[in-house]
Amino acid sequence: MNKLTRAAAAALLACAVALPATATATAAPASPRTATTTSDRPAERMRLPAPTGPYGVGSSVLHLVDHSRTDPWVPEADGRELMVTLHYPASARHTPGRPAPYATQEEARLLLEGVQVEDPASVRQVARARTHSAVDARPAPGRHPLVVLSPGFGMPRFTLTSLAVDLASRGYVVASLDHAYESSGTSVPGGRTLTCVACTVMEENDWTKGHLVTGARAADTRFVLDRLTGPRPAWRYASSIDRTRIGMAGHSVGGASAVSAMATDRRIDAGVNMDGTFWDTLPADGLGRRPFLLLGTDEFHRPGGEDTSWDTTWAALSGEKHWLTVDGADHLGFSDAPVLLGHFGLPGGDLPADRAVTVTRAYVAAFFDEHLRGRDQPLLDGPDPAHPEVRFHRP
Repeated sequence: MNKLTRAAAAALLACAVALPATATATAAPASPRTATTTSDRPAERMRLPAPTGPYGVGSSVLHLVDHSRTDPWVPEADGRELMVTLHYPASARHTPGRPAPYATQEEARLLLEGVQVEDPASVRQVARARTHSAVDARPAPGRHPLVVLSPGFGMPRFTLTSLAVDLASRGYVVASLDHAYESSGTSVPGGRTLTCVACTVMEENDWTKGHLVTGARAADTRFVLDRLTGPRPAWRYASSIDRTRIGMAGHSVGGASAVSAMATDRRIDAGVNMDGTFWDTLPADGLGRRPFLLLGTDEFHRPGGEDTSWDTTWAALSGEKHWLTVDGADHLGFSDAPVLLGHFGLPGGDLPADRAVTVTRAYVAAFFDEHLRGRDQPLLDGPDPAHPEVRFHRP
């Protein structure tokens, strides 16, 4: 599988974790960032866009350890360690309870270091960002489809919160994963913080071992599904999950990991790759008849574009499939990065933050509504005047 050869700096907020020229990092070279002074920054805490669905949203955090596996990045660790945030439909539209934080103070500090925003007030603004969810709120009645979210390489799970909260407000249970030693910083119990050991490994190997990332994440996903849907679930509200309807979506290498996880786990019924290069070759039957959505930047992920892994994987997919690109979006535009950058007055992609969030939410939700809930979605049939940035491809 051919990889991109253009220089890329794909990392947390485009420069937190510098990577070599690879296709996994499908962003263009990062624009120069200029650190702002404290007086230049807004004093209010950051606010994520409000969710659009009819439900309130609850939030729970789990610490899971798979002792049956050796961590690929830190072999001496005691198993493969994962942090998981569950967002889910709550019983009240205006959910009572303690507001769920966006990140821990240390996670926020490490994230902001990458864009040279380092003062304590800014760290607090991000850690306490309004997420529109309440800690351990009572779940809405019934069983709901489960969607697993995997973030981009070097990016923590909370950078997909805008999408996670919106899906939960529409009636999904959403499990966002932090994969050990693959993010700028992951807080775990005991006052420890796991940083991106994998970033050094990948840089030293010029990403020739990209399949190690997707393979580890596929195994992480299997383990999390076991712990959420198995006979002794780790989550107190696991009865809210409909184990017969499971999807997975991810950004960048997290999106590539979605197809890798589906190839090895038949429980995952539908998948979404948001702007990630594929590192694994699909088996002869692809994913069987299971559907898949490719949603990426128009500049690099249109058919015949620079990332040829999309053409190769598209040809191997044998179920219902969709190939959409977003004009003006950059690599990080499918995460919370536009909101974060905009809050601190830092430059982002050409697509405004509100449009980037709206487009990502609309098409990911439509895809899962159609393929996990059986609700026909005209939005997936062709161009829509409400979303003029989105281009449809059927090579």
